[in-house]
Amino acid sequence: MNPKKLKSYIYIILLFLASAPLAAQSIVRGTVLEEVAKGHAPLAYVNVYWANTTHSTSTDTNGVFSIAKQPESNLLVISYVGFVADTIEITEKTELPLKIVLKNVLEVEEVEVTAETRGLVLDRLNPIKATIMTEKELFKAACCNLSESFETNPAVDVNYSDAITGAKQIQMLGLAGTYTQITSENLPGVRGLAAPYGLGYLPGTWIESIQVTKGIGSVANGYESITGQINTELRKPQGKDKVFANAYVSNQGRYEGNLVLGHDLNSKVSAGLLLHGSVLTQNVDMNNDGYRDMPTGYQLNGAQRWHFSNHKTLEGQFGVKALIEDRIGGDTRYDGVNRNPSAGIYEARIKTERFEVFGKTGYVFPTKKYQSFGLMWNALTHNQQTFFGANTYNARQQSVYANFLFQSIIGNTNHKYRAGISFLHDIYHEEIVVKNQSPATPSRVENVPGAFVEYTWEATARWMIIGGLRGDYHNLFGFFATPRLHARYDRGNGTVLHITAGRGQRTANVFADNLQILATGRNFVLPVNWQTATAYNLRPEVAWNMGISLTSEIKIGNRSATLEADIFRTQFENQVVIDLDNTAREVSFYNLNGKSFANSAQVQLTYEPVRRIETRIAYRYYDVRTQYQSGLLQRYLQSPHRAFVNVAYKPRGKWVFDVTVSWFGPKRLPNTQANPESLRMPEYSPSYVYLHAQVTKTIGKRWDVYLGAENLLDFRQDRLIIDPANPNGNYFDASMVWGPVQGRMFYAGARFRIKK
Repeated sequence: MNPKKLKSYIYIILLFLASAPLAAQSIVRGTVLEEVAKGHAPLAYVNVYWANTTHSTSTDTNGVFSIAKQPESNLLVISYVGFVADTIEITEKTELPLKIVLKNVLEVEEVEVTAETRGLVLDRLNPIKATIMTEKELFKAACCNLSESFETNPAVDVNYSDAITGAKQIQMLGLAGTYTQITSENLPGVRGLAAPYGLGYLPGTWIESIQVTKGIGSVANGYESITGQINTELRKPQGKDKVFANAYVSNQGRYEGNLVLGHDLNSKVSAGLLLHGSVLTQNVDMNNDGYRDMPTGYQLNGAQRWHFSNHKTLEGQFGVKALIEDRIGGDTRYDGVNRNPSAGIYEARIKTERFEVFGKTGYVFPTKKYQSFGLMWNALTHNQQTFFGANTYNARQQSVYANFLFQSIIGNTNHKYRAGISFLHDIYHEEIVVKNQSPATPSRVENVPGAFVEYTWEATARWMIIGGLRGDYHNLFGFFATPRLHARYDRGNGTVLHITAGRGQRTANVFADNLQILATGRNFVLPVNWQTATAYNLRPEVAWNMGISLTSEIKIGNRSATLEADIFRTQFENQVVIDLDNTAREVSFYNLNGKSFANSAQVQLTYEPVRRIETRIAYRYYDVRTQYQSGLLQRYLQSPHRAFVNVAYKPRGKWVFDVTVSWFGPKRLPNTQANPESLRMPEYSPSYVYLHAQVTKTIGKRWDVYLGAENLLDFRQDRLIIDPANPNGNYFDASMVWGPVQGRMFYAGARFRIKK
């Protein structure tokens, strides 16, 4: 499918959606909840109807409903057996979506909760399909950092990048995490120099929830999203916890501590402090090749933030973050002090210093609740010093980002819009010493002012459409447009269809995005004049993404289940190709000359076969191909097939048991046939099974203790490095990682919280 055909399909979809019958009806949406011991839980199958009419609906298993407003009544009734019915008057000034909390008819000392919030909650009201990972989901695993928070989410694949650094990287829709926009509270997060290790910069205990969007994102968040967006929400100063602490230890010498404090200075101002410290002390070498399976070292991480609200019209926050990290990898004999590449001891080290300030301000017009504006911004500096044997990469990034948004309605709440302007400023300075290339110090400055508009149309009681367009001017690449479309069709009875299509663009950082390539003895083949030309003399990466997903509530026996299925295609107009296949002695970087695409299909079933046991079963398939110099080939080091099962059991009492099993099919490995026979890798890796388990016990109202294991079956890639005995040789390669690096690992920890 070429880009012209892709655009034609988008226009066809637009025409189809525009042909949906128009209606003057507005849509009332909301969520119905009940009070439980630790907050609120959704109520399923609650009756929702307009008083004195026959127009009604019911909530789905997440407590969500949608109903068209009727001219003959403005009183919305919410009723459910065992609860006090509620009636709400709906006017033009009513804030939507509604949040309705029903009260029990009888007050008893102890109430048995029959419906709890799921760990993964689908946002059914938004045309931009998003799945929210709640605290319940994050607590299913130790979640020491963001990269380890997706072990129970089949939509995101987590892999080791190499056999030296221990870094974990993600994939969505069959493509590397660099094509996924990763934000923190909708501010730029993991991008630029942070791409290879940035997922480890955000401690899991700091995270309140994660929003995972598959496919193209909103134009309001920028132009860089191609395969999706991952947005993290951190614990708020004004949140429910006064103290939240976590301690973690593993049998492989990993120790972590986290502390989150929230304090209300007065009725309007709150302050929060987030602290993290971790250290890995043991030289773990399970395959006895003389190299650390995981780097030793430490990380110190902290954030201070303040929140202000007058509880009427004005709200804002300001914060600072700071991080220091030191990773020491390579030969177990390397002490991390003296570097001597000629000594025959492979030495690797990554030192990072990062500092950030950020702020947000929002204002709601007091007489027009539907109208508001907001400003969000951040500024950061990121310094990194890296060496892998004789290869060196030192870099510094300074970035400033600002985004101003205004939102309102056109006539009524069926027609909403938001518009804004943004500015992105990046400065990169790099020092690069790699094999077969003269030392280089490339640098560049990127200034990207932009403007956007996004229109939301609640066409009928069933259709809701978001059309977005942004234009940006890049000082190095000129003007470019980013159109995006999202549509949602609610068939009723819990069946929702989402359609998405749009364009994304990003500037590749060829070394920062692919640091694992430095852990090889390959010669580097780069474009002519890459040291002095703009962005390594490579064009920006441009891709179109289209997708369709269906979510439906079905019955299995006499119990409800949620079935989700989606299909996505990503088509590149240009891509920076990293070619390991042309010869085992080289790695080549060049602009795409031909086709590059990624097809993704996934089906998932969430079902509670018996009470208190929730199962999540999924299968996903990737067909990812790129035109390399040797032909159109399947993407290397990626499994086309993955099967996934997660079982959560919560018996009576305060125990929780979780088991996650993933099966990965064979992965194509880069061609090593030019190597001597003893130094070749097979054409494909074997398939393997990855098993995690954890048990959690709640003690009183403040303590949780947990015990778990990762890779319980102890499957690991035994041969992690090609030619480890000759680290300065031409055949040395630690980038061919297709399976688990870490063997069976046990851990234990405790969480402590004091609520406000």
